[in-house]
Amino acid sequence: MVRIRVLVVDDHRIFAESLAAALAAEPDVDVFAAGSCPAALRSLERAAAEGRRYDVLLVDADLGVRPPGAQPAVREAGEDGPADGLSLVAGVRAAQPYVRIVVLAEKDDPRRAALALQAGASGWVAKDCSLSRLLTVVRGVLREETHLPPALLTGVLKELTAARRHRTESERLVESLTPREREVLRCMVAGLGRKAVAERLFLSPHTVRTHMQNVLGKLGVHSTLAAVALARRAGVGPAEPGQVREPVRRITSEETGGALQPS
Repeated sequence: MVRIRVLVVDDHRIFAESLAAALAAEPDVDVFAAGSCPAALRSLERAAAEGRRYDVLLVDADLGVRPPGAQPAVREAGEDGPADGLSLVAGVRAAQPYVRIVVLAEKDDPRRAALALQAGASGWVAKDCSLSRLLTVVRGVLREETHLPPALLTGVLKELTAARRHRTESERLVESLTPREREVLRCMVAGLGRKAVAERLFLSPHTVRTHMQNVLGKLGVHSTLAAVALARRAGVGPAEPGQVREPVRRITSEETGGALQPS
């Protein structure tokens, strides 16, 4: 019998343990639980290192989402990485693409369901669904199926179509930038201010200011935050720390013993 290894990730301990216990009653399911994103990542990494990788991740849609007025969760020293459910989905799909992910939600939400699918989830299921329904989804995603509640399908398709349209328009606007303006935009995405951009690209602050104004104008936005949001929709990543353009230094005739001649 082929066994299915499942990891339940939910910061509501009673729900996580109850769901894990119900799934564990199935003869072909091995199930474990984690109460946070960092704990889930540790469990995934440990299982992969031991050759016992997980097949399916069941993630709470509201994992790490604080209600209004609640205090931020205290993270242990050295803990980093995703802090919420949808970020965990994207991170796991990038690091361990063989893991299939199903999002468990308190309520139907077409927009968040679409975001979950875009992040790499294979299914969106209500938390109050029957155990048999959940098992159908778990086994289905392992066959490369995508599962959504019928009532969500139309809304999710509209959200995905709108997201694709926005991305296409954003890509068209970014393509209108010159190579130098794209470098400046990537620096903006990296969170660099005008002075830092000037130092990175070996330009004067005045020149960088001009480039930034041109970027905002061509993208049709009025703030750096809006420009960065549009850039991310278009798939523009931040400038990497090591990607620094070397300054062009003119070689004088004195350095070459007068060998340089006007062309």
